[in-house]
Amino acid sequence: MIDASIEIQEVDGGEFERTPVPKSKLKGWKSFIGMYAGEHAAGTEFMIGPLFLTAGVSAFDLIIGLLLGNLLAVLSWRFLTAEIAVKNRLTLYFQLEKICGKKLVTGYNLANGILFCFLAGSMITVSATAVGIPFDMPMPKLTDTMPNGFTWIVIVILIGAVISIIAARGYDTVTKAANWMSPIIVIAFLACGIVALNQLGVSSFSDFWNIWGEDLEPFPGQIKFTFWHVVIWSWFANGAMHVGMSDLSVFRFAKKARAGWATAAGMYVGHYMAWIAAALLYAVYLKSPEALAFLNNGEAPPVAPGPLAHNAIGVFGIIAVVLAGWTTANPTIYRAGLAFQAILPKLSTAKVTILAGIIATIAGLFPAFAMKLLGFVALYGFILAPFGAIIVFEHFFAKKYGIQKNYAEIAGIKINNAVLFAWAISFGLFYFISVQFDVFLSFVTLPAWLLCGILFLFFSKRFQKI
Repeated sequence: MIDASIEIQEVDGGEFERTPVPKSKLKGWKSFIGMYAGEHAAGTEFMIGPLFLTAGVSAFDLIIGLLLGNLLAVLSWRFLTAEIAVKNRLTLYFQLEKICGKKLVTGYNLANGILFCFLAGSMITVSATAVGIPFDMPMPKLTDTMPNGFTWIVIVILIGAVISIIAARGYDTVTKAANWMSPIIVIAFLACGIVALNQLGVSSFSDFWNIWGEDLEPFPGQIKFTFWHVVIWSWFANGAMHVGMSDLSVFRFAKKARAGWATAAGMYVGHYMAWIAAALLYAVYLKSPEALAFLNNGEAPPVAPGPLAHNAIGVFGIIAVVLAGWTTANPTIYRAGLAFQAILPKLSTAKVTILAGIIATIAGLFPAFAMKLLGFVALYGFILAPFGAIIVFEHFFAKKYGIQKNYAEIAGIKINNAVLFAWAISFGLFYFISVQFDVFLSFVTLPAWLLCGILFLFFSKRFQKI
């Protein structure tokens, strides 16, 4: 629990980076519905839906797997992230600093901020595929890693600048932007799905089911996704944010822990309806002469959200893709800015958020982050999620096992070896298993998370001297 003697003060930008959020600034559940619906019915969805098709997902695996995986994600947010957030009302970064020590958490914050910047950069890439349509810009291919032209570079830089300015204005501005944009994006996804079904000639549920088939082969260079790939990947697609506790920074503003249920708006509107609608857009494209030419040459057809949406609903599709990229990139850059602010506390939140935006924009120049999004999301969840286990296991089990909470702060140490050893062992062991035995990273995220929490309790019991 938070020491009641702590004086609550607003820092530079009024974002309470190193103090608990006061009651006067708490927000109701409706604010979180808008933010999560906007963030998760957004740019990533235009990429992930088609990428499922490139991974050869069957109808049953996609439709039922997403139902289960998204439910597990919502439960994680509600009963872990939101529950802890409303008790402490601290950012992830400040709470970790109390537990881990300033030096250790600096490394985490740096990794966290950079990975979030890369994710935001992939969303800038998505928006650029829409903005580039009127300029007849060549679209990036699934195998592209480098910028493909001067027009691409200019468009990415301009989009990145606008997104960074919005994010730098703080949490309230990010929330307002999401609330304004999310209804437009949701309607666009729904319209895209309906138009795509018509373009595919779907007149019955069996026609819809047959779009995916039963046992499709993945495209060249892509791995095969099964039912359990879909379930586990969709659960941990946002693993860094729920079991990894990054969204403590968001739910610290919630009046009640039940605000965690608002994440269902993001999961079932965005990570269900929108993913399937985006996959349908790609299914239409796969029947085109251009896509068939790629396949006949043994290449994977490109995934370019802008042209896919434009083909379905015209100019509205271009607008929707641009806004969709923004609503993911905005809160992601905001989170990255908080991570950097924990490393550079003398800089205002606005300044470090602009720094995060610059890094994200540079990342957006390279299409590989967007084109390999399934693998990248699995990687960043695997790296960051186990740190969340430290907070969760301390919160729920410290008293039972006689562990001192916030040990680094109380003992005045800069590196808590219990945290360092727990994360290093769990990360090293399961990363080795993934590489050595070719196990998909999302499959070892939960075991690594659990082991990290257990080892943290074990090492804390041995190392703590208070």
